[in-house]
Amino acid sequence: MKKLLLLSALLIFACSSDSGDSSYNECTYEPTLQANEVTDITLTSAVLNGSVSIVSQYCDPYYTEQGFVYSTQSNPTLDDNSLVLQGANISTLIENLEPATTYYARVFLTNALGTWYGNEISFDTYAFENCNGDLVSTIVYGTQRWTVENACFTTYRDGTPIVDFNLTGAPIGDYVSNPSDPSGGILYNQYAISGLSFYGGVYELREFAPDGWHVPTVSEWITLREYLVSNGYTTESYSLAKSLASNSGWNTNSNPLSPGYNQSSNNSSGFNAKPIGFFNVSQFVGIGQYAFFSSSTQGVAIGISDGSNLSFGNIGDLNAIGTEMSDSAFINAGLGDINTSIPYYYFPVRFVKD
Repeated sequence: MKKLLLLSALLIFACSSDSGDSSYNECTYEPTLQANEVTDITLTSAVLNGSVSIVSQYCDPYYTEQGFVYSTQSNPTLDDNSLVLQGANISTLIENLEPATTYYARVFLTNALGTWYGNEISFDTYAFENCNGDLVSTIVYGTQRWTVENACFTTYRDGTPIVDFNLTGAPIGDYVSNPSDPSGGILYNQYAISGLSFYGGVYELREFAPDGWHVPTVSEWITLREYLVSNGYTTESYSLAKSLASNSGWNTNSNPLSPGYNQSSNNSSGFNAKPIGFFNVSQFVGIGQYAFFSSSTQGVAIGISDGSNLSFGNIGDLNAIGTEMSDSAFINAGLGDINTSIPYYYFPVRFVKD
């Protein structure tokens, strides 16, 4: 939320005195328009709050309208959406908003003496409901809008259940829950995010992501990385890994570039990547050490490491590429083509808006 600033406007006119003589009094008209914090934000609605105070002397503004203007573009005006409200303290519910969208709002006042706008505030509507019925937050990086929590759905978009963890080796989309940190979401295999459903003895392709969202491709992960690098989220003393990593849960590390070093300074980007590792065959690997994420590019996961082990030599056919944390937080873990071993690798999932 942008810092709230008071905006005052001073208007001085020459006005005739009531006595009818040739003397003039100065018309002083000073409205102070304040937009306050937006409350009760949902997927498609929010409550705007603000206040209006006016200092007026020797002025006749005639009829005055005041209220809110709002838009998906910065600096909204009366040419955009407007709501007229009376009183010193104003509040109103706005509805029919678009989910996962940034809105801007200001208090306005207009009369015969002019039109004034107060400070601008912005807010984001939520994206969708997660598996617990909680509203999912998002964040914009350049041209992309990402969810800032791991997925936890146990059904496909149409409500068909995703199979719980199995070790049959069959090409079945399934998932495994993370017992160490339930807030870290659920881990899915490649078949699940590809929508390969096996339900009621029938194989079908279904949509995995919520409507309007998708699992990011490798190229979209690279776009995110390039945006963060070009916008100052990494320096010689502050790695991209730290800017993406959560503020807790990482193994303690003495390397200043590691997310495990001074963890309270992590997450400057707001991405909040939690080190819940991944699941392989029958066990969780790298809890406290890695934050991996699925991509929709077949057989590829994206990860952040605490820097203590970047070779991945102990976890089979995972190969790390690009291990300099100072200039790359992402480790491109190539799993090769889909084969019988792929169902045994499970990773958390984030979504990108279509």
